[in-house]
Amino acid sequence: MAEVSRDGDSSSFSSTVHIIYYIEKPIDEEPEAFHLRTLASVLGCDDVAKKALIYSDKTVASGFSAKLIAE
Repeated sequence: MAEVSRDGDSSSFSSTVHIIYYIEKPIDEEPEAFHLRTLASVLGCDDVAKKALIYSDKTVASGFSAKLIAE
């Protein structure tokens, strides 16, 4: 498992990749913007959400993968 801090540098924080999947796509918002907003609401900051986001699916499903740090 990779050891990364919130700013991407090595530290004592351990991160894992999680895949989040929504059944319905957002209607009035671009999928990536919706995914970032959702992730930022959990992580508390837009910049941290942007660094954590690994992939945002915009075609078949609505979902994303992100690297999250256990605290």
